[in-house]
Amino acid sequence: MRKERDLAYSSGNISISEKELNLTSFSPRYNKENDVIVHFVSHKRINDKYKVGGVLDNEQKNNWKAWIYLAPVLILIAIFLIYPLVNTIAISFMKNYNYVTGDFDGFTLDNFGAILGISGINGVVDTRLIDYGFANTFIITFVTVPLSLVIALLISVLLNSLKWLQKVYQIVFFLPYVTNTIAIGMVFSVLFDRQGVINFIFGSDITWIYGANRWVAMIPLCLYIIWGSLPFKILILLSGLQGVDKQYYQAAKIDSTPKWRVLLRITVPALSPQILYLMVTSFIGAFKEYSSIVGLFNGPGTTNGSYNMYTIVFYIYENLNTNTSYAAAAAVVLFIIILIFTFLQLWISKKRVYY
Repeated sequence: MRKERDLAYSSGNISISEKELNLTSFSPRYNKENDVIVHFVSHKRINDKYKVGGVLDNEQKNNWKAWIYLAPVLILIAIFLIYPLVNTIAISFMKNYNYVTGDFDGFTLDNFGAILGISGINGVVDTRLIDYGFANTFIITFVTVPLSLVIALLISVLLNSLKWLQKVYQIVFFLPYVTNTIAIGMVFSVLFDRQGVINFIFGSDITWIYGANRWVAMIPLCLYIIWGSLPFKILILLSGLQGVDKQYYQAAKIDSTPKWRVLLRITVPALSPQILYLMVTSFIGAFKEYSSIVGLFNGPGTTNGSYNMYTIVFYIYENLNTNTSYAAAAAVVLFIIILIFTFLQLWISKKRVYY
């Protein structure tokens, strides 16, 4: 039985009887009630699940093509992201997991107790992760991320206001991003050496790196991390600035609004999506800090045998081959910490980010 949407008619809303609909020809029919001629263009039933109101939804019908196009990427994500994540979580609960053979002695929660200094590792309580790893990681994160964001924002605003040599300065500020991390660490080691440039400029005799106090060594480390993270942030913020509607700044200029107020009331809210993205990615990167420690100190401490510059990721890498279960447990703890802070930032962004 044909439906009313399959009919073509001259005007008005027409009520067609069942008898009129059950046709075998395409000849026009006169409708006395509405005084119109009804033209039957089709008498086939519509059973296609992709048709809505008689109209073919090509986007829904071709949905399988999108899955084919995405299949290579989804396979790579499953192999290199999902499987390692699930495998790491499983290993974190395995006792005496052998990295080479894959053997283990059952499941246990002792791995988490061992890395947190609650229970002993082979009879010895290891508190390096608690005393140094977590503390150093949180110090690095909550010092470098806010400072680098503020500095990158100020530099981006200044670059955006330049009329001459803007591209040249963009390249100069972007150079650290394409420079090897270890190479930059070696340069900072020379700058902050006891007979280095920094002590020479300020006329001081401070031991900054090798043999330095833990808290003193944090200064060149944080400066090094901030310097290395600035280029990417500047690139993102500068691209966002160039997309801000200029009429806001013109209105502020007419009202003689101070520049600091323009920055806080116009620029920052306009860049809030970019700032959120940089905050999330920067917190994740800072929690996973490892290469800067190696590049600057060539190890976990400022002296041989010390662990005063230890981080969570350094602990993971150090125990990956020898105590894989402990490394996996530390990786799971780090994953949970990052997940909590990411969700917290996304929750705050619902009220502070303007799209």
